[in-house]
Amino acid sequence: MTFHNIVGPRVRALRVEQGLTQEALAARCGVQGWHLARGTLAKIEARVRCVSDAELFLLARALRRPLAELYPREVRAIGAQVRQADGG
Repeated sequence: MTFHNIVGPRVRALRVEQGLTQEALAARCGVQGWHLARGTLAKIEARVRCVSDAELFLLARALRRPLAELYPREVRAIGAQVRQADGG
């Protein structure tokens, strides 16, 4: 199976951690200006739908988490290695 995003499982984990249903997170996205259907969120979490940069930003805001937390830990670790190599 081809996956269309890497953030889906993390979005689901953060949503569940906060005790939110898919409907509740979709409603939070609506407050941010993104009309997100529950079914679309399900597809994002299942990694069968691509997510744009703007959508990632709004998901992070709706989850009240920094954008970097939407990425799996191993991806965040790669970013830290790159910054270290750049001297940043």
